[in-house]
Amino acid sequence: MTAFELPWLVADVGGTNARFGLVASPGARPSQVAVLAGARYRTLTDAVSGYLAEHAGGLRPGAACLAVAGPIDGDRYRLTNSPWAGSVRDLGVPFAALLNDFEALALSLPHLDGGELVSLGGPEPAHGVKAVLGPGTGLGVGGLIPTGDGWTPIPGEGGHVTLPARDDRELEIVRALRAGGREHVVAEDVLSGPGLVRLHRALARVNGVTAPDLTASDIVARLDDSLCAETVEVFCAMLGSFAGNVALTLGARGGVYLGGGVLPRIVERVRTSDFRTRFAANPDMSSYLEGIATALIVAPQPALTGAAAWLAQRAAKELIS
Repeated sequence: MTAFELPWLVADVGGTNARFGLVASPGARPSQVAVLAGARYRTLTDAVSGYLAEHAGGLRPGAACLAVAGPIDGDRYRLTNSPWAGSVRDLGVPFAALLNDFEALALSLPHLDGGELVSLGGPEPAHGVKAVLGPGTGLGVGGLIPTGDGWTPIPGEGGHVTLPARDDRELEIVRALRAGGREHVVAEDVLSGPGLVRLHRALARVNGVTAPDLTASDIVARLDDSLCAETVEVFCAMLGSFAGNVALTLGARGGVYLGGGVLPRIVERVRTSDFRTRFAANPDMSSYLEGIATALIVAPQPALTGAAAWLAQRAAKELIS
């Protein structure tokens, strides 16, 4: 038995794409997964209707959990990198809830198997608080706390903290970004897909060269271009420092996990980069950080898995109450 009529709708709504799936039974992985371009739809409600009509045979879900890339206030959401905003009640689903996208990604962690994670160094993951972060259209951060009856996710907006610059060269990069119009440089300005483009331009200024305008996909694909290669190297190194800061802030002895849309494209380059070295390079807490596992999530739609886990946990509580 379940507290909500099946199937359940789950979604991972980002600034560029909205991913949807259906859950046939509690504990099942989402099926009938589809990725829709956000630009095709005026509102999130339109995108949900489009998914149900085009990919789910027009059926109506009994419950929904939508993970959105932006702040949530009760039943209301506002995407950070998209004009979509409104109330989850507009969906017309009997029970509908919102999560921050990195809350959902955090909730997926206990349900991912070994083939869905790539180690980036450190020991085997321990039981305890976990952190998750990842560059995509923006830079998301979240956490996961073990509780007596499962796991509780922690939302956050850690991508908007000040960008960590470790040495003089990285300070030059920050100055170049400021000269380009970024008065206050936050982590998301560099550690994201659009941030890769900004970083490429800033490094060109620092190096005194003229660089063509490239997309993030172009930058990671041009392996024989020295400026593109340097951009990816600096990106991974600064991401390591940022991840170390997140680990210390949350006390994430249970591991730090990297997601988002950028890193799965460059798995081997992240593994061979200075990411792990920079992660643990804290003058006071290096031994603490060296004892924390780091891993890259390579599961195709992990936030959908997390949203499904949240619904299963909530349905079980509704039955008990």
